[in-house]
Amino acid sequence: MMQPERALNVIPPVVIVLTLLIVAIEAVMQLANQGIIGGPQGVGWRLAAIQEYGFSARVFDRVVAQGDMSFDMLKRFVTYPYINAELTQVAFCAALTLALGKFAGEYYGGTRVLVVYVFATVFGAVAFGLLAQGDYPLFGGFTPVYGLIGAYTYALWLRQAEAGDNQLLAFRLIGFLLGIQLVFGLIFGTTPAWIAELAGFAAGFGISVLLAPGGWAAFVSRMRQRS
Repeated sequence: MMQPERALNVIPPVVIVLTLLIVAIEAVMQLANQGIIGGPQGVGWRLAAIQEYGFSARVFDRVVAQGDMSFDMLKRFVTYPYINAELTQVAFCAALTLALGKFAGEYYGGTRVLVVYVFATVFGAVAFGLLAQGDYPLFGGFTPVYGLIGAYTYALWLRQAEAGDNQLLAFRLIGFLLGIQLVFGLIFGTTPAWIAELAGFAAGFGISVLLAPGGWAAFVSRMRQRS
């Protein structure tokens, strides 16, 4: 049986750091909600954090249309995933980041997993800024998680091809998750966050073409062999 130390060792350190950051920030929010830290103002820390570090179409407009390149605006393209709505969301984000980060790290390497994570985060924010309507804030860690799902899907897509299996089977996970989102959206209503999440998946899948072994040249070669 694999020892706990070995199980942790196979997870890239960058994935562990990203997960701990998500959990640590939520721990602070939970302590504030309970009044243990922050005093009476602690209850409002989550809302204040969303306003300070969240993203929105208005932020995108200020950067692109008004040319506001201040740190306060630009940081939001990468900080919004670390402010989550509730403990349940954090649990899912942390668990998926660890699981998908472990698999992707074994295939791509830890540094490239970080590239996927950051690229999906920024690309998701840009897509949200372009397509979302109104002032709904974008926050929560699901956008980069979907980026990791994209990288995971591309790795499966390659492995299905090597095994001579149907490559469409690689998209089962994203199909399943989108199906769940559709059901929940019909029952409880939906938010524009799905724009960033779907864009995050596309970004993770797309950049993996360059990050996978052999990179773009190997991708082109495979496409030529199939044509």
